[in-house]
Amino acid sequence: MGIVIDHLTKVFGQQKAVNDVSFEAGNNEILGFLGPNGAGKSTVMKMITCYLSPSGGRVVVNGFDVMEQAYKVRQITGYLPENNPLYHDQYIHEYLWFIGKLSGMKGSTLKARIKEMIRICGIEKEQNKLIGALSKGYRQRVGLAQALIHDPDVLVLDEPTTGLDPNQIVEVRNLIKEISASKTVILSTHIMQEVESICDRVVIINEGRIVADSTVKDLRSKSESASKIRIQLSGSIEHKLLHAITGVSGVEALQESRWIIAYENEDIRPALTRLIAKQGLDLLELNKVEDTLEDIFRQLTHIEKSQ
Repeated sequence: MGIVIDHLTKVFGQQKAVNDVSFEAGNNEILGFLGPNGAGKSTVMKMITCYLSPSGGRVVVNGFDVMEQAYKVRQITGYLPENNPLYHDQYIHEYLWFIGKLSGMKGSTLKARIKEMIRICGIEKEQNKLIGALSKGYRQRVGLAQALIHDPDVLVLDEPTTGLDPNQIVEVRNLIKEISASKTVILSTHIMQEVESICDRVVIINEGRIVADSTVKDLRSKSESASKIRIQLSGSIEHKLLHAITGVSGVEALQESRWIIAYENEDIRPALTRLIAKQGLDLLELNKVEDTLEDIFRQLTHIEKSQ
């Protein structure tokens, strides 16, 4: 059933941190939840996981309302918060045993699950250390292990790869992909490559409101910036000649013979090739340049802030 968020609002004093937010995350889906710092991402995640109560609206997790059935929601939800609070004076085994007991696990079942989490999260070499003696990357892995130990149906991860090295990031991404086959995953991150590599859908929040909810492909197709092409010529050409082509809105020189040309609506390729031939040059490269997810993110959040 996944997660259903319906007209969710959260007010702190005079500040409306979350303003009428609605979206859904389905079963076996990885939802990328993006936004600038202070946009309301962590506040929404805390309401999903029952750490904060909504001021208005509803959150339903696998059919259970977070206000009316909070205990049930906690039973089926795993949560890795942004600051990853851990007991630094406990050993890894000791800590995971404690978390497992809180989740209602015991005996040989819990022991086997701890062993599995240590293997899956890649902390075998560090498993006999105090948590306080671990690097930030390994502490992040312990946090992920505690979120997964009770095998939850829903996983809420607030910046799960913070502090990890590139190899560890790839390992955690692969782990998230693997576990999403049987879970609903909401993933908050500032790493756009992470979103593109593992997320099925993207929700972008800014100043407490949803500004986008779609796939990465659809986000790109709705980008409001001009279309762009990159060309390379066999020799130099005057900037003003390129800019004079009907439909061209901008020209950027990369090198003497390489250019980025922005255009609106009209296909400029026929006129461009005629111009190049008239100048006695050869066209060595012509490629469409797509906005990156970072570009689109900046467009959406900047537009909303300026309103």
